[in-house]
Amino acid sequence: MKAVVWHGVGDIRLENVTEPKIEQPTDAIVRITTTAICGTDLHFIRGTVPGLKPGIVLGHEGVGVVEEVGRSVRNFRPGDRVLLSAVLGCGSCSYCRSGYFAQCDDINPYGPRAGSAFYGAPQDNGSFDGLQAEYARVPYAHTNLFRLPDSISDDQAIPLSDIYPTGYFGAVIAEVSEGDVVAVWGCGPVGQFAVLSSLQRGAARVIAVDGHADRLERAQALGAETVDFNEEDPVEAILDLTRGVGPDRAIDAVGVDAESPRSGPAAARAREQDHQHREELRQIAPETHEHDGHWKPGDAPTQAHTWAVESLAKAGTLGIIGVYPPTDRFFPIGTAMNKNLTVNAGVGNHPRYIPKLLAMVESGVVHPERLVTQHEPMRDVLTAYEEFDLRRPGWLKVAVDLTS
Repeated sequence: MKAVVWHGVGDIRLENVTEPKIEQPTDAIVRITTTAICGTDLHFIRGTVPGLKPGIVLGHEGVGVVEEVGRSVRNFRPGDRVLLSAVLGCGSCSYCRSGYFAQCDDINPYGPRAGSAFYGAPQDNGSFDGLQAEYARVPYAHTNLFRLPDSISDDQAIPLSDIYPTGYFGAVIAEVSEGDVVAVWGCGPVGQFAVLSSLQRGAARVIAVDGHADRLERAQALGAETVDFNEEDPVEAILDLTRGVGPDRAIDAVGVDAESPRSGPAAARAREQDHQHREELRQIAPETHEHDGHWKPGDAPTQAHTWAVESLAKAGTLGIIGVYPPTDRFFPIGTAMNKNLTVNAGVGNHPRYIPKLLAMVESGVVHPERLVTQHEPMRDVLTAYEEFDLRRPGWLKVAVDLTS
């Protein structure tokens, strides 16, 4: 079967690999009809999140059709159209039963102290082959698959595999509630859903920060006030908008590949911190392989959460959902402590939230397909990766069609 395979930092290929088979009685085999490219995938290719095994299939977002089920899968059968949760859990351990699917004790083959399990990920996260492939093996399928009604298209469903539940989880761990002022750092796909989710949870105001005009326009269309960090100092702008108080809650939807401002009043300070950021990046990502203008890591790996901590109101809450690797040891802990901030971080507990989000989509309350901006056939997936990596204007979310 055709699949996108990671061979090393800066080296991905579309090639033929062996089709997956049932390995455990709780497995299912799904024929993928739509997958997607995520910023997390780019972290692996840029080298800012290490630990992948050469030969692993990339991708953790998928919609498809069940082809085969193990004997212990009693809620699905061949022919069912399904959504695949990017984050995996067993559904039976104490963590899963408490809703902490991302901390499942049983699904990660490297043991209960290993990281959250998801597809196309580093060894610490289970090394499960990913979903940018014609077929995929789904472990604990009774927990990690969700039946799709005919009324929901692949375009509507694919954001629910990861980016929508991640954005919603960001609003949850940032403790967004009615009347809050919320700052969302980063207006990529996850940031867009963090804006939407904050408003759904009752935020009175959402201030969205990014350096790309097209992404800020989309956030504004969702109801956010916007700040372009290439035009004004985002911390000063937020304090001005909140009469010096700062937001009650902040969501870091950027992660390790953050970019520094290129112009405006914040650029001078960024230049002063350039040496610091280069040293941080060297320690976080000792191996990178930028070439031909592609796979360039972000040049300010701690920028997003530093700005978030600086701008937050005293006793505010920061929710971190942008991806940071275990090699990252940098955080403004002193500033956070002296402001009595609460900091929550983690991988989203997707199986906990997907049913709720799926119901909202089915009822017509939410239209997640509007954030899917590109549709590419599998044969062009590597070109799509390159365009998405460059943050081309308009390239917000790329869906990959395996049926054409």
